[in-house]
Amino acid sequence: MNAVEIEEAVSNLASQPFDREEFPFTFLEAYGNKETTIKRLRKGNSNKSQVPGGILQRSNIHLAVCESGQVTDTLQKLSGAPETAKQKAKFILATDGENLEAENLLSGDTLACTFADLEEHFTFFFELAGISTVK
Repeated sequence: MNAVEIEEAVSNLASQPFDREEFPFTFLEAYGNKETTIKRLRKGNSNKSQVPGGILQRSNIHLAVCESGQVTDTLQKLSGAPETAKQKAKFILATDGENLEAENLLSGDTLACTFADLEEHFTFFFELAGISTVK
């Protein structure tokens, strides 16, 4: 996927009503994950997360949908989870559908925004799509 396609997909995701069950998969699709990859994660075959509500994609991202007001705590759980390091996740992300927090584990960059503003920060996750950025 190119940057324009990602921006459109993330804008569409952020403008839709939040779906707790579908968000992780829709988010990963927005950054170019193939349908077979999503199916495996959905079934749990390749999901290595031990965090409640978590989805862990090896060498990519560990994300979780949490209860309202628990975003920071959930992000800390993702950060401290042994499987995050073991599976070489590059990003961690937590959201409750109102707020979203994320961290690039390689650079240490962080993101905190409302869920609706996710589209303004779509470039933060470019590495998920194999797009490298230069500061």
